[in-house]
Amino acid sequence: MNRTTISYTDGHIYEFSPNLDPIYTASNGESLTFETIDSLNKEIQSNEDLLHSIPDEVNAATGPVAVEDAEPGDVLKVDIEAIRVNEDQGRVVTAPEFGLLQDHEEIEHPFTRVTPVDESAESIQFNDIDIPIKPVIGTIGVATESEVIPTLTPHDHGGNLDTTDMTEGTTVYFPVFQEGGLLAMGDSKAAMADGEMCGTGSEIGTDIDVTVEVIDDPAISLSRPLLHTSNAWKTVASAESMEDAVASANEDLLELIAAEHDMSITEAYTFSSLVGGLEISQVVDPLVTVRNACPAEYLSSPF
Repeated sequence: MNRTTISYTDGHIYEFSPNLDPIYTASNGESLTFETIDSLNKEIQSNEDLLHSIPDEVNAATGPVAVEDAEPGDVLKVDIEAIRVNEDQGRVVTAPEFGLLQDHEEIEHPFTRVTPVDESAESIQFNDIDIPIKPVIGTIGVATESEVIPTLTPHDHGGNLDTTDMTEGTTVYFPVFQEGGLLAMGDSKAAMADGEMCGTGSEIGTDIDVTVEVIDDPAISLSRPLLHTSNAWKTVASAESMEDAVASANEDLLELIAAEHDMSITEAYTFSSLVGGLEISQVVDPLVTVRNACPAEYLSSPF
């Protein structure tokens, strides 16, 4: 399959906004490769390189790419087909005033541990421990409806969702707020746990194969990103508090369940308490991100 490669050297952003200028316009249904740089712009190359503060420009997102036919109110479907690391090491760091345990007196801030990639590109090494490479896209999203939001921050447009399900084999659906959608992505990790507790995964550059498709006049109107994994549908929401994030993720799931099974919202609410499952994506960015999963046996495609 022939793919156009969109590189961070062609263009990248540090803010999602309503007025992004595309560096490329893809046809509806086109397959692309996004080449990304690590979230720290190659500044950390050894254990002696320390992150003394969070940079003003962090999480470079390659793009944005406009998609023909995408209009506000549509849904942008992004099939994540493959993610390959494109450098021989990642890095996991702490920084002052950042991370879940940023005030813990026994934890060093800053601290760096470089995580070399083995020759087969199947694992990274932390000290002498091998950890399987399971690449994750940390930051991915579309142009916002009205706000200017840094790539460090997640919101309804996507952004810094730091969600382990944002990986190969997943299809992600975004609400389209601006003409063309304007998709950008970066901030990949070679490995990352749910929660991203210290504030980073193994930050690394990647090549990401995707296919983009516009769903016009969708049967279900999206307010926030929606994920379809191999075995579940997952609503994704970000908010200042965990309580507000899980409430939004649950509300979004109720709409899908109610439409699928011709249920009232109350019925969908109680049904979700039987089959749904709340999952934490990250707790360290300016907003908390969670997802609410429903097994695919109870939901088909809402589009």
